[in-house]
Amino acid sequence: MSLSPVDQGRLSQTASSGKDEDQLNSSGQAATAENTHVDQVLPVVDKASPGSTSSFEMLDMEPVRPPYQKVQPHWFFYKRGDDNVLWLPFSREDSDKLENADNARGNEEVVVAVEGERYDVHVKERKCYPVYWEQAATEVRRCTWFFKGDKDLRFLPYSEDFSNSLEDAYMIAVTLDEWKRKLDFPTGETVILHNPKLIMHYQPLGFQEDWVSSPSENTRPRTVKRGINNIPVEIPDGEPEKVDHLVFMVHGIGPACDLRFRSIIQCVNDFRSVSLSLLASHYKNAQSEGKVGKVEFLPVNWHSALHGDATGVDEDIHRITLPSISRLRHFTNDTLLDLFFYNSPTYCQTIVDTVASEINRLHTLFKKRHPKFKGEISVVGHSLGSLILFDMLTNQRSGSESAREEVLSDDLCDPEHDTLEQTLTRLGLQQYSPTLKAENLDLESLALCQENDLKDLGIPLGPRKKILKYVRRKCFSEDNKAGRLASVLQGSLGSEGNGNRSPGSAVKKGQFLRTQSITGAVDYEYFNMGIGQVSIDYPQLAFQPQTFFAFGSPIGMFLTVRGLKRIDLNYSFPTCKSFYNIYHPFDPVAYRIEPMIIPEVDLEPMLIPHHKGRKRMHLELKDSFTRMSIDLKNNVLGSLRTAWQSLSRPVAALPPVDEGKTTTEGTLQETQGESEEAESSVSTEQPQQAEQAQTKVGMLNGGRRIDFVLQEKPIESFNEYLFAIQSHLCYWESEDTALLLLKEIYDKLDVTLD
Repeated sequence: MSLSPVDQGRLSQTASSGKDEDQLNSSGQAATAENTHVDQVLPVVDKASPGSTSSFEMLDMEPVRPPYQKVQPHWFFYKRGDDNVLWLPFSREDSDKLENADNARGNEEVVVAVEGERYDVHVKERKCYPVYWEQAATEVRRCTWFFKGDKDLRFLPYSEDFSNSLEDAYMIAVTLDEWKRKLDFPTGETVILHNPKLIMHYQPLGFQEDWVSSPSENTRPRTVKRGINNIPVEIPDGEPEKVDHLVFMVHGIGPACDLRFRSIIQCVNDFRSVSLSLLASHYKNAQSEGKVGKVEFLPVNWHSALHGDATGVDEDIHRITLPSISRLRHFTNDTLLDLFFYNSPTYCQTIVDTVASEINRLHTLFKKRHPKFKGEISVVGHSLGSLILFDMLTNQRSGSESAREEVLSDDLCDPEHDTLEQTLTRLGLQQYSPTLKAENLDLESLALCQENDLKDLGIPLGPRKKILKYVRRKCFSEDNKAGRLASVLQGSLGSEGNGNRSPGSAVKKGQFLRTQSITGAVDYEYFNMGIGQVSIDYPQLAFQPQTFFAFGSPIGMFLTVRGLKRIDLNYSFPTCKSFYNIYHPFDPVAYRIEPMIIPEVDLEPMLIPHHKGRKRMHLELKDSFTRMSIDLKNNVLGSLRTAWQSLSRPVAALPPVDEGKTTTEGTLQETQGESEEAESSVSTEQPQQAEQAQTKVGMLNGGRRIDFVLQEKPIESFNEYLFAIQSHLCYWESEDTALLLLKEIYDKLDVTLD
């Protein structure tokens, strides 16, 4: 804020000449009377009339005025809420980084990585951009002054210009010890600094209704606070810089992942927050010793590549959709159709290629931003996403990591630099370059060509097969942005099966084409280990996953309807040695896996422990009632059996009295013995459960258990059907699920729970 000439003179006098308070008061009155110039941004500063207390008495009461101290800024970012505006604070570490960069940048743009390096803040532009996914940029703000109205749930930050004006006026009031200063802004707003603790903001009245008797009935002043320390706000803890493990999370059907219709990005953000909280509470000792950093979770979005303008299928479906019950039909077209798409070889290829391409792109970008990362990588699939990952992992080719990285580094096709001539030269087919250029073909348009198109151009069978195979396997990412790598789509095991096809059937492979699709026959082949899948070209991942976690997965159902009755005990993924099938007991989409591996053994799923260290109370009560009913049943049956034996016994065969036992006593002892036997059987329940945990279940999870079930909440036990849909979407905010993942990850790093 630019000070008026009078205020500048008064501040100068206070600093240099040290005149008494009467001189300062007279100067203040002069400042009030003087009509100073105000531009469009700065307010007019006035001073209210002085009180009756003399300056001499004020000096006696406060001989030393507190010096002015600059306000401590904190950086916030904007987030659009459901019905209101949300300004959320960065962590103190990120705020300090932004403040230091802002002080040192000069006129140049500076980019600062925040939020675990998942976002980049352009400090000069005051914008925050996501790194790993597509999302609109959000505004960031250096905040020093805050306000709260009657309808506001929390304090909101002023704009930086408005805050600077308030800070300048506050500096004058503190330095001159003169309060009740009024700031009139060009917008009609007024701020009155009554004292350091009481500052009010009055807004213009605007349009007045006839029935408003006074201006105070229309508007109420806002409460104004200076600095983040004077407002109730929860500043998040900063994330550890060290990344111990990387996890890619693939969503299921539809664009929304929970009942609040949030995207996969928002749901994964919640899951990440839950995991960070659990690390702080359950791995506190390991964190203090520097053994534990954090687990990074990144979302994999494939829905947008299938819908919208990517394939044109939405428009085709819309033409044949009935107009009745439009909302329900729109929901069906936007969600349930994904299941049918995945069973179609035409769109199954598109889905699988999109998932692999996105995972490989995220993996490359993550390693670029974290060059020191040496940890392992896992994958998570929810609902249909788990089936996509299951099929993809089934068709991975085992090999050394160095060979896989070499393939990715040498054979990637960069749309920004590779030209048609370079591609043909790499294939040794440069002699066909003039023919293709004569038709104005480039790499992107070449990917849209069919074999007959190249045949019409006079290109022989061998070269055209080689060209189409290379272009389609090294096709570009969707938006061809700079720095984005294309996925390496290598051959599938589906084309190398043991050949259980019907005689004379010709399998036509589905070809990966984002904007145009080619129909093909569905071939459910049975491989050597007995996993039936759609016969398409399954792409290869740029890494070998350590663990595959399936949330609410229909894998078991899909394998069954494909004609698979059993999974071989020796079967395992070629590149992934661990597999967990996690589900809620009321999830209508989830199915078990273990009965397909060892159908002859009746195994209960493993109960996932509660994150607070015990079974939920209502489940313990339920188990207790179950044991009580068993005891009561055994006692009643024992009594009835004894009574029947007594009635059927001959009358003459009464035992002599001198043998020391009456018939009644014998009956009681027999009943007591049966009751003790029942109690003994119940007491062995826990060891039996522990024994089941040690049961070897094939090699999908290295011989360990596969099916893990969550504990339902007490309210969910009242009505299973009411919470069925919610149960399928509960995993993103489940502490128990997140803790199971963390335990599996850190157990392999020899780090145990506190």
